[in-house]
Amino acid sequence: MTPSIALLGEYTPTFPPHLATNAAIEHAKAALGLEINADWVSTEDIDQTLFERYSGLWIAPGSPYKNMDKTLSAIRHARENNIPCFGTCGGFQHMILEYARNVLGFKDAQHAEYDPYASSLFISQLACSLAGRQLPLTFKPGSRVADIYGASTAGEQYYCNFGINPNYIEVLKQGSLLITGADVEGEIRVIEWPDHPFFIGTLFVPQARSTPEQPHPLVSAFLRAVAKL
Repeated sequence: MTPSIALLGEYTPTFPPHLATNAAIEHAKAALGLEINADWVSTEDIDQTLFERYSGLWIAPGSPYKNMDKTLSAIRHARENNIPCFGTCGGFQHMILEYARNVLGFKDAQHAEYDPYASSLFISQLACSLAGRQLPLTFKPGSRVADIYGASTAGEQYYCNFGINPNYIEVLKQGSLLITGADVEGEIRVIEWPDHPFFIGTLFVPQARSTPEQPHPLVSAFLRAVAKL
């Protein structure tokens, strides 16, 4: 049976990161010789059958989502049940929220796009937008992401105006979540869950840098995890 990926988000055919997501999957499939289906699933359509139909989740850019609670529930299920889960841009932000709520115990952890005046605002508007910028990154030695890249540094593109609230960075470091990638100023840009087949979030949009000749290594690694290679 051909494995399938659920691309969770509100698909917009004119939104460049969504087009890049589709293209990056095709690039990796061709390079790896894999048959994998990928379907866009609106967050309001997430239900109990999601994991009966899909072997992996890609939490896509393009928030706010129509249903944040269902999205966080899907992320939690993937994290707790070793189901490959990849979050980019808005997906990364919601992986942070899921962790804050369900692991660290901040049940009211919130995102500024949904509630800018929330008391526990883990995701806030960036003082300087990263949209359209390509910036250097450094990966933690021995991390999964460093192993996937085969390098300790990289340059990646962003498409976001929101990121981790600096007031909660130290709190986020207190649990099991691994912070494995940062920019030149030390801001968190990559997270991983330990001992998981694939649970990685990036604030940047790796799919934007994928080409047929050079599929992005993170996308390829995600597809391999879905295919259980």
